[in-house]
Amino acid sequence: MGALIGALAVYVLFWAVAPTFRQLDSLSTVLYQSSTLGIMGLAVALLMIGGEFDLSAGVAVTSSALTASMVAFQFTLNVWSGVLVALVLSLAIGAFNGLMLVRTRLPSFLITLGTFLMLQGLNLAITKAVTGNVATDSIRDMEGFEQARQVFSSTLGIGGTNIRVTVLWWLGFAALAAWVLLRTKYGNWIFAAGGDQDSARAVGVPVAFVKVSLFMLVGFTAWFVGMHQLFAFNTIQSGGGVGNELLYIAAAVIGGCLLTGGYGSITGPVIGAFLFGMVSQGIVYADWDPDWFMFFLGAMLLLATLLNLYVRKQATRRRGA
Repeated sequence: MGALIGALAVYVLFWAVAPTFRQLDSLSTVLYQSSTLGIMGLAVALLMIGGEFDLSAGVAVTSSALTASMVAFQFTLNVWSGVLVALVLSLAIGAFNGLMLVRTRLPSFLITLGTFLMLQGLNLAITKAVTGNVATDSIRDMEGFEQARQVFSSTLGIGGTNIRVTVLWWLGFAALAAWVLLRTKYGNWIFAAGGDQDSARAVGVPVAFVKVSLFMLVGFTAWFVGMHQLFAFNTIQSGGGVGNELLYIAAAVIGGCLLTGGYGSITGPVIGAFLFGMVSQGIVYADWDPDWFMFFLGAMLLLATLLNLYVRKQATRRRGA
C-alpha cells in the first residue's frame, strides 16, 4: 500500500509539472528504467523475505557482463559461449554467498560485503590485465551477437510505441515469482526461513537449501541484467554497478519487504521499481537538476516505509479485534 500510494503521488506530480511525461513514449522509457532495476529487485526481495541481504548484487551484474565479453572476445568464440560461462560464474557467486552463510552462520551483510569488495577489485584488475584498459572491447561484430541481442536487449513495437524486451522479461519474471511465492511449497519455505529459521528447521523446512537457492537466484538475475547491459552497449566499464545494490534493496523495502525477513510480496517491489523509474525519468522531463534524484529516492523510501508500517499496524489491530 505504501508503494502504491507513493507511486500514485509521484505520477501525479510529474504529470502536472512535466508535459513530456504524459506522452506514451515517455512511459515506455520509464518502464525500461524500471525493468532493469526491477528484475534484480525481484530476486533481492525474495532473498529479503527469506531473511538475508546481498550487498554484492550490483557489482555481480558487472562481473557477469565482463566475463561474457572477455571470454568471447579473447578466445574468439561465439558470444553464446561467453554468455554460458558468465551464467556459471554468476550462479557460483550466489552459491558461494549462500554456502558461506549456512556454514559459518555469519550475517549475510558481512559475507556479501566481503564478496562485494572482492568482485569490485577483480572486475578492475582482471579487465586491465586482459584488455589493457578499464573497459572491454566491443563484441558487436562477433558471431551470435545479433541473436543474443534479440533475447536480452531488443526493442518491440507495441501499441504505437517501442518497448524494450526487458520490460516483458520483468513482468514475466514477476508473474512467475508471485506464483512461486504464493502457490508453492517452496514459497512457504521462503516465508518460514525468513520468519524464524530455527522453528522452520524444526518442522522440516530445508533452511540451508532455501538460503543457498535464493542467493543463486540473485546470481541468475545478475547474469540476466549483465547480459542486457552487454548487448545494449557492446562494451562494459569495469567500475560499474557500485551502489546499485542499495537501489535493489530500496525497491524491495519500498514495496513492503521487512529488513528482518519473513514478510513481503512480489507486487510491492514491482511498484517500487516503477516508482524508481518514474523519479529517474520524471526529473529529466521536468528539467530539474538531476542531483535531486537521490533526495527524491530517499524521501520516497522513508515515506513508503512509514505508510507500510501504518498499514501493517492497522491490519494487525483489526485482526486482533
